[in-house]
Amino acid sequence: MGGNGSSAPGSSHPQTAIQAALERARGPEGPDPDTTEFLESVLAAIWQKLRAGPNTYLLTLDEFAVFNFYRERYATDEIAIAAISRFNQVSFNFTVTSRGRQFDRLGLMYLGDTEVFRTSTAEPTNNGIEWTYIKDVSSYLALLKAPQKIIFDLGNLVNDIYTAPFNATLTATFFTSENVVTPADTILPISARLSSSGRPSAFSIPSQNASTTYQFPRNVRRAVATISSCGQADEEFWFGNVLSSDVDAFPPSGAPLFGYSPFREVQLYIDGNLAGVEWPFPIIFTGGVVPGLWRPVVGVDAFDLREHEIDITPWLPLLCDGAVGGHTFEIRVAGIDDDGQGHGTLSKTVANYWVVTGKIFLWLDDPGWITRGSVPMAVTPSPLLELSSSIEPNPTNTNETLNYGVNATRELSVSSIVITSEGLFAASWIQSLAYSNAGRFTAQGNIQRTIQNIEGLDASANGYSKAYNYPVWVNTSYTFDKKSGNFTIDANISRGLNLETWGKLVFPTGLQDFASLPSTKSALPSLAGSALRTIQNGSAHYEAAPALRLALGHGTTEQKFTFIGLQASTPLTGGQGSPIQPGVHDTPSLGYELYRRHVLATNGTVVKDNETLSGHTITDYSLPASRVGGGWKDQEFVGDSVRSILGRGPKENMT
Repeated sequence: MGGNGSSAPGSSHPQTAIQAALERARGPEGPDPDTTEFLESVLAAIWQKLRAGPNTYLLTLDEFAVFNFYRERYATDEIAIAAISRFNQVSFNFTVTSRGRQFDRLGLMYLGDTEVFRTSTAEPTNNGIEWTYIKDVSSYLALLKAPQKIIFDLGNLVNDIYTAPFNATLTATFFTSENVVTPADTILPISARLSSSGRPSAFSIPSQNASTTYQFPRNVRRAVATISSCGQADEEFWFGNVLSSDVDAFPPSGAPLFGYSPFREVQLYIDGNLAGVEWPFPIIFTGGVVPGLWRPVVGVDAFDLREHEIDITPWLPLLCDGAVGGHTFEIRVAGIDDDGQGHGTLSKTVANYWVVTGKIFLWLDDPGWITRGSVPMAVTPSPLLELSSSIEPNPTNTNETLNYGVNATRELSVSSIVITSEGLFAASWIQSLAYSNAGRFTAQGNIQRTIQNIEGLDASANGYSKAYNYPVWVNTSYTFDKKSGNFTIDANISRGLNLETWGKLVFPTGLQDFASLPSTKSALPSLAGSALRTIQNGSAHYEAAPALRLALGHGTTEQKFTFIGLQASTPLTGGQGSPIQPGVHDTPSLGYELYRRHVLATNGTVVKDNETLSGHTITDYSLPASRVGGGWKDQEFVGDSVRSILGRGPKENMT
């Protein structure tokens, strides 16, 4: 993502009177009489509203802060107690405004030491932008039912070039709903645990060892770990990297390509034993590849980076043994080391850098119970790797073309017998994954084509399974004028995210959101799984004159999204665990289509938006042809180098 530099405040909103009063009240000298009188009057007004509508009143951010400040006063109040015990769902509304020039930025939100939301910003315009994202955080009820320190880490650089701060507003809605995921009783962070000093708790790999040690409660009956990860800087476009033996394939450019191959594996270790892996989805942030691709449609998952779930229930006989030193959980990121002869192994490190955290969700058994069972049996052979690479020179014997390929497969399983208060059961976690990447550089590295696909199947003995498929095709080219420093970038992209989920681990599958809608509520009981498929296709052009801080460009992006509920008798995998195939879930007999959307945007304007809910059209918008903009459009200058936007580029244009 964009740029390095010191952090600047993410918001320039002036304090409200309530915020200023609370700041004085929390000071070392406590509130003065005028502050106390003011806050008491605000509290009285809030309490009057709560008593008038205890089940429906929604507190504003300031009202919640005041109510929380005086929470000890209402510790035994029936309305307050009922409100805390009653809610079983929580959603965050995250709204951001920004005006000016700025890179895209990564944002991480924590409750204490625990990351609960990873997002990124859209790139602003001189006229200003606003976006809202609503996230279900009900899986964190164990944290949300107690006071928490909220830390939102959004590193930003504001100066005479990058002028835009991000003004962010967060609200939380607590409510009750049917058909919810049973939340964990305890959540343990796999993080640097720095909240006590007011700092974010993410690890940076490879510069830090991403590990932590815990002594588990001895009465755990189920445990699931999750991993949140993404590459930054030299690792942002990891899926376009080359084999390390080829990083200097185009010496005339003077700028080496990024290595460790285009393959990445995020690993979870328990006491040095591999417990599960994530083959990450290739995130493209809103300034990535070509900025014009992502206005206003952003890349898949860019506003809410998806976490990977790993069932570690088979490890409970070990984790609940009461060992004084506890047990260590570690997250690692691996690429591929190669010898230049077609042989490779998983690397012990990668380039700079990956931002990672994890969590351990625990569901507890009866108090006093001690979980026991057999020693976990982990079968985790190294992945099978196939590597290829060839370089073709031009007539002057200068390297002109680089072709490379990486194929990988991995099978792993962990199993044990776990004994809980309800008896013994066989616990297992199985993963089967396949990866392919075919890359080609031409024009001495100025043109790159990447075709990558990831397929996986995760399954737990508790009835959970997820099949996933991440296809991506990217074709990019750039030109660079050494004298002026001006450059152009062209890109075409096609990418998808396909998920088929059965059962539940930690996070909602999406079905829960339809439980209260009249048009879908009756269908929910017959649905045992869900299928999500989204596809993005786009093309864009970008021209920049860094010395003048000017840019021009144009772009078009189309996205199709479908979400359906699956009946238990008609799995899309056909019982074989194969990923969803294009068009499969367009067949009505396989399930119940709950939601569909088709959006087309050109030059920053939505020109088509069709949306259906349970088969009923709720949006059908087409911009009149006479108003569809074409050709060139001024763009806010956001990058002073090809490399900062594209992940590669000439040495003279490196920043």
